[in-house]
Amino acid sequence: MSKVLAVNCGSSSLKFQLFEMDTESVITSGIIERIGMEDSIFTIKYNGTKDKKVFAVPTHKEAVQVLLDTLIEKKIVERLDEIKGIGHRVVQGGPYFDSSCVVDDDVIAKIDELSPLAPLHNPANLIGIRVCSELMPGVPQVAVFKEAIPTAGAVVVFDTAFHHSIKPENAVYPIPYKFYEENKIRKYGAHGTSHYYVSKRTQELLGNPEHANIIVCHLGAGASLCAVKDGKSIDTSMGLTPLAGVMMATRSGDIDASVVDHLIENLGYDMKTVFKMLNKESGLLGVSGVSGDMRDIIDAKDAGNQRAELAFNMFRKRVADYIGSYFVELGHVDAISFTAGIGENSFIAREAIIDLIKEALGIVLDDKANVEGHGERLISAPESKIKVFVVPTDEELVIARDTKELLNL
Repeated sequence: MSKVLAVNCGSSSLKFQLFEMDTESVITSGIIERIGMEDSIFTIKYNGTKDKKVFAVPTHKEAVQVLLDTLIEKKIVERLDEIKGIGHRVVQGGPYFDSSCVVDDDVIAKIDELSPLAPLHNPANLIGIRVCSELMPGVPQVAVFKEAIPTAGAVVVFDTAFHHSIKPENAVYPIPYKFYEENKIRKYGAHGTSHYYVSKRTQELLGNPEHANIIVCHLGAGASLCAVKDGKSIDTSMGLTPLAGVMMATRSGDIDASVVDHLIENLGYDMKTVFKMLNKESGLLGVSGVSGDMRDIIDAKDAGNQRAELAFNMFRKRVADYIGSYFVELGHVDAISFTAGIGENSFIAREAIIDLIKEALGIVLDDKANVEGHGERLISAPESKIKVFVVPTDEELVIARDTKELLNL
């Protein structure tokens, strides 16, 4: 029996799932939130129960130690060396990584070098790798936990790897070519682990045809779409960084670059303030003035808040625009799959998006399946020219599978 720990380390959080890989079953899962604050929250699910505690977790190193101690205290594992591998999610792999890899010093250096391309993500991902290396020194890591589990290996799984197959005409920006050649400035995309899993699962739901054109809509606080042809990403909505693409919870998505110049030159803002605004104060939150949470937006819209209605309509139109452009690029589409927080859980958002494209693309929703169904399911009617699915994503399972494969567990 081989146990693998999948880790997703954010700037103030640590998500985890422990798998028994022989059956790909989840043994335990949870999250430590608000790391660095007095009221950190530790939530863990095990054996059908859910425990939640609030206490101070000053650093990510303490967070990892809390997790490891809990695994022993709850007898989830008898010994830490039962964990044979640790897989880490890393957002930005840049031009260096087109697949997952085992962690070494060179890999860590390159992840660090790429931090400017994912300033909210890569530094936090590195914290998880370094802390795990300290606490579990011998565990192989597909990015890692080293001192406490000396026998485990470490693996890193990159969000950008799936998008290395994007065609050059979609990846290269129309700026002087030297910036692509010399500085590797290009579209890298994000959410690749999710897009890979959902597109692969969608192809299975279609009966595993030899050829399949699929559009994946990963719609959460961060949102991106991906055009997938025969299992390969050919285009995606995020760009050099996760700021590009559709409107998101607090991120602007695509805007005219001159807006940045205007805010700085004519309105007196500095660059740091502008990019903080575009990343953390824009999107649904910025337009509505209410919230970045789609549930709050829908409630406010239904209560007559016009700015919330505007934010909702802007979001659905931008998603619909990308679906339309990917339909043209793919030539035909076999399936559209919705995933992530909004995509999986908001039947209102799904219906509103499909409503904008149904006539052009011949889509007919099954209203009952869309509204009343739960989990993975087909939500289009039999007469629909394109099948529409809800497919819950499982990035942690992809991380665990890559870890098992690379470590030969």
